[in-house]
Amino acid sequence: MGVTIVLGSQWGDEGKGKITDMLSQQATLCCRAAGGHNAGHTIVHGSNTYDFHILPSGLVSTTCINLIGAGTVFHVPSFFKELAAIEGKGLEGASKRIFVSDRAHVCLNLHSVVDGLEEARLGGRKVGTTGKGIGPCYSDKASRRGIRVSEILDEALFERKLRNLESGYRARFGDLDYNVEDELALFKEYRKLLGPYIVDQLAFLQKYKDAPNTLVEGANALLLDLDHGTYPYVTSSSTGLGGAVQALSLNPTNISSIIGVVKAYTTRVGSGPFPSEQLNADGEKLQSVGREFGVTTGRKRRCGWFDLVLCRYSHAINHYTALNLTKLDVLDDFDEIKVGVAYVLPDGTRTENTIPADAEVLDKVEVEYVTLPGWKSNTMGVKKFEDLPENARAYIEYIERGLGGVPVKWIGTGPARDDMIARE
Repeated sequence: MGVTIVLGSQWGDEGKGKITDMLSQQATLCCRAAGGHNAGHTIVHGSNTYDFHILPSGLVSTTCINLIGAGTVFHVPSFFKELAAIEGKGLEGASKRIFVSDRAHVCLNLHSVVDGLEEARLGGRKVGTTGKGIGPCYSDKASRRGIRVSEILDEALFERKLRNLESGYRARFGDLDYNVEDELALFKEYRKLLGPYIVDQLAFLQKYKDAPNTLVEGANALLLDLDHGTYPYVTSSSTGLGGAVQALSLNPTNISSIIGVVKAYTTRVGSGPFPSEQLNADGEKLQSVGREFGVTTGRKRRCGWFDLVLCRYSHAINHYTALNLTKLDVLDDFDEIKVGVAYVLPDGTRTENTIPADAEVLDKVEVEYVTLPGWKSNTMGVKKFEDLPENARAYIEYIERGLGGVPVKWIGTGPARDDMIARE
């Protein structure tokens, strides 16, 4: 089994869906390892645009089998709604090519209600979650009171555990805008439908142990990782290389490539430190030209210049063998383009390769920038690296040097599926 892992390298929303779609055309198996229906991948395939959340993007390939792995949290209503939506757009047979690990955890409507209550209690210190219930679900998992997907099939066990969860949350929050009987009724119907999708993950993956191409699709990104991200303004799962290995029981010696996906600039959704954020006309231009709205939430994304310090830190943890640089065309009309190359911390310390663990400190760093000339010409749809303007090539090569020579192998030059340069 040769394993390719695609990971977000910044704060998510880098455009991982396109490279996953492309690589899945040759993949036997595509797996999600972490996160839930808080993820968002937009894929433009032919005349159709698909929005993926809990489903792996490998479903776009009609020959690729897909797995929602043990490290994920699984919202059953979203699963069926999303599956119906993509099949309604012409992806016939998708429901025959998707499976979910029996060890994934169930994300309940109850968790979404609790998510909103927890955010409200934080007041001005909100994390800025998607409100999908991801954090409360992972909290229940870590506290050993969660519900695994396999337990859905045992009606009495499922009911007992759900009632216990509801009782515990009522004791904590008081009145809830939630009816446990409604959710139990929903699962009475889902229980009839879920059986064919649920698999013993280890036995399932053993069937594909000799597959020549297995693709792992990351969700969110390294700076949102529970351990290595800008805590507490992070998601609740392990979004990096280690999380993929753990969740899918991967043999590290079978990993053939680790692809880091980076935008040609930087964006972030939600609260938390963002050193290179531009609260000015440049940031507004990046936001509007890049159409920077969250796929899952519709929220405006915060925008800033490319941050080499963050990406060096990300690379040191995820060990990228190649990069996919996306949305280069968004920079086409800038006279000058800045790249963050170092931080100066409040105590005067200068760093180029790591970020402070304390979010309060990271929020106060001063960024040192290098200014590069723009190219002021259209790169939309360019297919060959040599056909890019000289300054655009220089910008990409500057990023490669700044990341210690990690090659930028793929360059996104527009929203369409074919708007991608593949370099040798």
